[in-house]
Amino acid sequence: MSLFTRSRQLPKTDKATTEAGPTPDGPPEPTPEGAMGHQEAAASGDPDQAVAGSGWRDKHPAAARTVARVSTALAVGLVLFALLLPNELTRITPSAFVRIPVEGISGAAVLLVLPPRARRVVAVLAGAGLGLLTILKLLDIGFYWSLDRPFDLVLDWILFDDAEAFLRDSVGQAGAIGAVIGIVVLVLALLVLMALAVVRLSRLMVRHSATATRTTLVLGTVWIACVALGVQIAGTPVASRSTATLVQDRAHQVRASLKDEREFAKLTAVDDFRDTPADQLLTGLRGKDVIFAFVESYGRSAVQDPQMASQVGAVLADGTSRLRAAGFSSRSGFLTSPTAGGGSWLAHSTLMSGLWINNQQRYTSVTSSDRLTLTGAFQRASAWRTVGIMPGVTRAWPEGQIYGFDEIYDSRQLGYNGPKFSWAPVPDQYSLSAFERLENSKPGREPLMSEIILVSSHNPWAPIPKMIGWDEVGDGSVYDAMSEEGKDPKEVWKDADQVRTEYRRSIEYSVNSLISWVEKYGDDNTVLVFLGDHQPAPIVTGDDAGRDVPIAIVAHDPAVMERISGWGWHEGLKPGPKAPVWRMDTFRDRFLTAYGPRPGPAPSPSAR
Repeated sequence: MSLFTRSRQLPKTDKATTEAGPTPDGPPEPTPEGAMGHQEAAASGDPDQAVAGSGWRDKHPAAARTVARVSTALAVGLVLFALLLPNELTRITPSAFVRIPVEGISGAAVLLVLPPRARRVVAVLAGAGLGLLTILKLLDIGFYWSLDRPFDLVLDWILFDDAEAFLRDSVGQAGAIGAVIGIVVLVLALLVLMALAVVRLSRLMVRHSATATRTTLVLGTVWIACVALGVQIAGTPVASRSTATLVQDRAHQVRASLKDEREFAKLTAVDDFRDTPADQLLTGLRGKDVIFAFVESYGRSAVQDPQMASQVGAVLADGTSRLRAAGFSSRSGFLTSPTAGGGSWLAHSTLMSGLWINNQQRYTSVTSSDRLTLTGAFQRASAWRTVGIMPGVTRAWPEGQIYGFDEIYDSRQLGYNGPKFSWAPVPDQYSLSAFERLENSKPGREPLMSEIILVSSHNPWAPIPKMIGWDEVGDGSVYDAMSEEGKDPKEVWKDADQVRTEYRRSIEYSVNSLISWVEKYGDDNTVLVFLGDHQPAPIVTGDDAGRDVPIAIVAHDPAVMERISGWGWHEGLKPGPKAPVWRMDTFRDRFLTAYGPRPGPAPSPSAR
């Protein structure tokens, strides 16, 4: 019955009694019909009838109507928010919230035809489902913002532990605990409030079924017409089915993630270098000290984005000149990383294993296998001592066994007595100084193959250390004042331009640390391979920046560079826009082939 015509008549006896006033024994008992009407009105929140009960509704009927109407409006807004909220930050625009969601129309139609008990159950489940859907969309927003991809319902739960550790390192223990508590409260609130909202709306629709039915039919017709005509507002289709599409996509994602484990096991079993004899591995580098250095978040944007390219490019050009003056030559290109914004370990394992490690499931699989890694090939050749300098590792790291290191120095074993620089436990210059002290400067040592992870350019990029004299580094105490004088990350992250500026400065510091180390400590046998692990977060790069990272090889011996002359890489530390681009997982086999037993340059690989 229509909202505007429906009313309830009290029995004449009740009316007469009311007019005559209460009897000496007290007020009359309400009839069963009247009592039921009050209960239904109170339960439904109907603004026209919820004022006839006892308590504050009797005393403040106008306020009661206002509260009921506001509650209904909030319920409608909450449900529409859940259905229309995009799962990417860049798509959240006013036009996104003026669409007609087909899921809401379908849900209303179902609730109108269900019997009372089934309707209540479905309403609660639908509300909880909308709450979960909203949480998923918020997770997607966060993952797109930081990792340039949506949340994986199967594989990404383990990342919450890393996120909590990052918060703890960046804003302190109290801040991390507060953030976790806030997130838990938000999740519970969304689930409860969304369920209450759908229940409230379902009751109102049933009480005003005629109006609700007509409205549902009209909206359904409008939705179909908008689809047929392709009606849009500011480029956004008015007829929305984004929620249904999202659910469908996630169902496919779950199936694909479960299937991926079996397919990856087959890929892992194929290895062209598994049975290569030790005396045929890396023959072109015998007697050389080979360093693989990862520069955190060093992406293609750092060398090509107009806001950063001139400054970072100047550092690379100057570094090329300085190294050339010291007798070194260099070549550079690009690799496509399997990750962006974070997940450095996925990039590290991809480069070293020669497998595409783009999720945690693959990482767990490869690190528990006997795959021959690039570092492991140096160890098998028995011509190098293999060392890892891992300042970002702060606890036990059993996965590191696959890399074949004779010795791993993590943040607790580098002898650092200085402050943390936000997330970064150890400044890059100190890590390189510790490598020199612990391994490289030892008299009579055998050749070294070292992997060094430089972390000063890790998000949140504030505060940033400064280059100092190598003889001033000491035990790291010199960095105390530097950390205190640096910028507060909470202040930096209030402005996107500041974030980009500090990111650029951190890359300049990390690259300068490497160049300066080669200048001071490099010799005729030094071979340096340095690259980025992934692009920084989209707040720095913008959308659709890609996943390419620069890579460069530096060597003093011309014979080392001659081995890769067929790669087509550009001269110098900075690759040009047209430099070859390879997938990161192809590098292991290319490198082992180029420096294998066959003399001369390897055949020119095709660029992507």
